[in-house]
Amino acid sequence: MSLYRCILTALFLVAAIAPPATSLSVDFGARAQIPSAEQAEEPEPAINPVADGSDDVAIADRLRGIFREIEGLQDVAVSVDAGVVRLSGPIADTASAARAEAIAQRVSGVVTVESQFERDLSVGNNVEPVVDKFGDSLQSFLSALPLIGVAFLAAIVIGLLGHFLASRMGFWKRVTPNIFLAELISGFVRILFIMVGIFVGLDILNATALLGAVLGGAGVIGLAVGFALRDTVDNYMSSIMLSIRQPFRANDHVRVGDQEGRVVRLTSRATILMTLDGNHLRIPNATVFKAEILNFTRNPQRRFSFELGVDADDDPAAAIETGLRAINSQDFVLDDPEATAEIREVGDSNILIAFHGWIDQRDSDFKKARGAAIRVTKNALEESGFALPEPIYRLRFDNGPPQLKDLSGSLEATDGGGGKPGRVHAKEEFDVSPEDHVEKLVDSERSDDGSADLLDDQQPVE
Repeated sequence: MSLYRCILTALFLVAAIAPPATSLSVDFGARAQIPSAEQAEEPEPAINPVADGSDDVAIADRLRGIFREIEGLQDVAVSVDAGVVRLSGPIADTASAARAEAIAQRVSGVVTVESQFERDLSVGNNVEPVVDKFGDSLQSFLSALPLIGVAFLAAIVIGLLGHFLASRMGFWKRVTPNIFLAELISGFVRILFIMVGIFVGLDILNATALLGAVLGGAGVIGLAVGFALRDTVDNYMSSIMLSIRQPFRANDHVRVGDQEGRVVRLTSRATILMTLDGNHLRIPNATVFKAEILNFTRNPQRRFSFELGVDADDDPAAAIETGLRAINSQDFVLDDPEATAEIREVGDSNILIAFHGWIDQRDSDFKKARGAAIRVTKNALEESGFALPEPIYRLRFDNGPPQLKDLSGSLEATDGGGGKPGRVHAKEEFDVSPEDHVEKLVDSERSDDGSADLLDDQQPVE
C-alpha cells in the first residue's frame, strides 16, 4: 500500500513541475489568435531544421523596409533569430501593433512573431493622426460640395414636382369618389415624389447603401408602430371603406348597433349622429363599419305593429275583423299594402292578437301613427263588447269570518248583473304629422359648421 502511495505522489509532483504543453505570454499590443476549425485541421508548415543566418537578415531588412513606408510603424524595431521575429519599440495604439504583427507573419521564412511594444504616450504621436484624419475628411467634404449641391438640387426639383401634382385637388376630386380619398391620394403622391427625390440624390452621391439601411430601419420601426397603433389603423381603413360604400345620407334616420339617431356627418375618424333627444353622438368608424346599420329613411313606407289581448271566451276572428276595420278607417294608414293581423298566442285567460299597418313616413310620424292605431283599435274592441283581459287572482277563504263570506256573496251578486256598458265613440282625428325638429337641427348644424364631410349625395348608397 505504501508503494502505491509513493507512485501516486511521484506522478503528481511530475505533473505539477512539468511545463504546460502550450503557454500564452501576452505583452502590450499582442493579440492571442485562436484558429478556426478549418485552420486547426490544416497541418502547419514544417520548420526548416537548419537555421540560415542570411535568411534572418533578409527577413529583418524586408520588415524594416515595409514599416518605414507605413504611417505609425516607422519606429518599430525588428530583430530576427532563427526565424523568430521580435518586434519592439514605441507604438501609438493597439491597432498599429496588431497591424505590424500581421505584416510580420506574412513574410516568408517567419516561424513565429513576438511583440514587445511599449505604449507611446506622447501628445504629438497621438493627436496628430486624429488631426490629419479630420483634415482629410474636411478636404474630401469640400471637394464633394459641388456634387452634393447637384444631388440636393435634383431632390428639391423632384419634390417640388410632386408637390405641384399633389396640389391639383380639382383633378384628384374628379378621379376619386370623395374628398377623403382625394386627399389620401394627394398625400401619397407627395410622399412618393419626396422619396424618389431622396433616392435620386443619394444615387448621385453613390450613397444608395445608406438609403437601404435607413429604409430597413424605418421598416422595422413602422412594423412596431403598426402593431402599437393597430386600432387607429383599423379605424382609418374603416373610414376609407365607409367613404366608398356610402351606407347612408346626411339626415338619414339610422340605428347603428344599439344607437339610434339622425346622421349629421361622416368624418375621417367618426360618424356623428344626433340622437332623437337632440344630443350629439360620436361613433368610431371602425365600430360603424363592423356594426349592423338599420336605415329607416331609405324606404318611406314603414310597418308598425302592436299586440292586444281579448278574453278567452271571445271570438278571435271577430276581434281581428273589428280591429282591422278600426285601423283601416284612419287616413294615415295605407291601403296598399293593407293592414293585417294574426293570433299570436292563446293564454290561460286571454287571446293575444298582433295587428300590423303601413304608413308613409314622409306624411306621418311613425311613433305618433302607432300610438293612434293602438288607441282606435282598443276603443273599437271595447265598444263591440270584447273584454280586454286583466290579471285574474282567485281568493279562497276556508272557515273565514262570517262577515267576509257575506261580503263575498254580495260582491258576486253585484257582478252577476248586466255586463260592462258599451261606449259609443265618434271617429277620432289624430295629429300624426312627421316630427321634424331633430331634422331641422341637423340641417342647421350642417349649414353652419364647415367641417369636412365624406358623405356625397352624388354617390350611390350601398
